[in-house]
Amino acid sequence: MRVLITRPHQDAEPLARRLLAGGVQSLIEPLLEIHYLETQAIDLVHVQGLLVTSANGVRAFAAFTTKRDLAVWAVGDGSARAARDAGFNTVISADGDVKALAELVVEQASHADGALLHVAGTRLAGDLAGMVQSAGFEYRRAVLYEALSAKIFSDQACDGFRQAQVNGVLLYSPRTAETFVKLINHHDMQGLLRSVTAYCLSQAVAERVAGLGWQRISIASAAQEDCIIEDVFRATGDR
Repeated sequence: MRVLITRPHQDAEPLARRLLAGGVQSLIEPLLEIHYLETQAIDLVHVQGLLVTSANGVRAFAAFTTKRDLAVWAVGDGSARAARDAGFNTVISADGDVKALAELVVEQASHADGALLHVAGTRLAGDLAGMVQSAGFEYRRAVLYEALSAKIFSDQACDGFRQAQVNGVLLYSPRTAETFVKLINHHDMQGLLRSVTAYCLSQAVAERVAGLGWQRISIASAAQEDCIIEDVFRATGDR
């Protein structure tokens, strides 16, 4: 079995190793390229902790400052793992989506301890600011990176689809899913997915790719990478 991983390289490479350990080969095809933005300073005065909605946010923050004594509330296990890898000791994962993250923070954080800093990219998913502010917390946002969508598939990816060498595609975000649809149409490969499964992190991701004529669309039982990996390994047993 061979799957196409659409995550940025820094996330895709450890994922490919985990899949290979289970007998699944991978083709890494990042559909988003991460660029850190220049910033003069990040206002950390009276900040009690970070809100992290992607691994890229915490990595960008870690590249700008050596400060690691802040609490980190992360949307999921992947972003939590990135925070720990960056040297943060107090890391709590919401194991879900932006709504779950907001609920976790409202439950655990104290208004008296200071502001909550959302380390984010130029595009946001969900209304984290609204949910946190409506609970009476001071919300700040530091825009530290941008994710640029791929314009074309690599020759290797095109050959993989055209030669029926790709059995699955791993899709983690609605934006990545939208980019995938655009590139399939751009390369005129709409009819080449009849024997391919889309492994989607959420219902929102699945909805973006629903019209491509897949063999099957698999939606993870929870918005966690482990759940997608379990779905892929389960499919290897069905073959």
